[in-house]
Amino acid sequence: MNIKERLVAAIENGTVIDHIPAEKTYQVAALLELSKLTEPVTIGQNYPSKKLGKKGIIKVTDKFFTNEEISRLSVVAPNVVLSIIKNYQVVEKKTVETPDELRGIIRCNNPKCITNNEPMATYFSVVNKQLGTVRCHYCDKEQDIKTVELV
Repeated sequence: MNIKERLVAAIENGTVIDHIPAEKTYQVAALLELSKLTEPVTIGQNYPSKKLGKKGIIKVTDKFFTNEEISRLSVVAPNVVLSIIKNYQVVEKKTVETPDELRGIIRCNNPKCITNNEPMATYFSVVNKQLGTVRCHYCDKEQDIKTVELV
């Protein structure tokens, strides 16, 4: 047996989400609604990581995520790495970054905001990506992205 053998089996086609903070692994799986898929999904948690100490990894067979799904992911686990796999080869690798705008992803924590009182999608501008500050387009309330509630 090769000492450097993979901890999780390779996939022929699909997406690998790597460098997930270990404690966020199942939140990422829930956010991407992986339990609804019929394709094989492998979820690993608490793997050793030089960058994070411990990390999670998710492999999804025959699934390629949309930009909207990736934007949702950035709220919970920014800086995860997505690898697109085709024919057992990594054909594209990208680090998930928080977009400039978040629409219909997070809830405004201002109880008087119109988005909490009318049936309408939320809309936030990202004010500071380093600090994780977002501002509601409707009521101008700023929030810390680490404490937001998902829609």
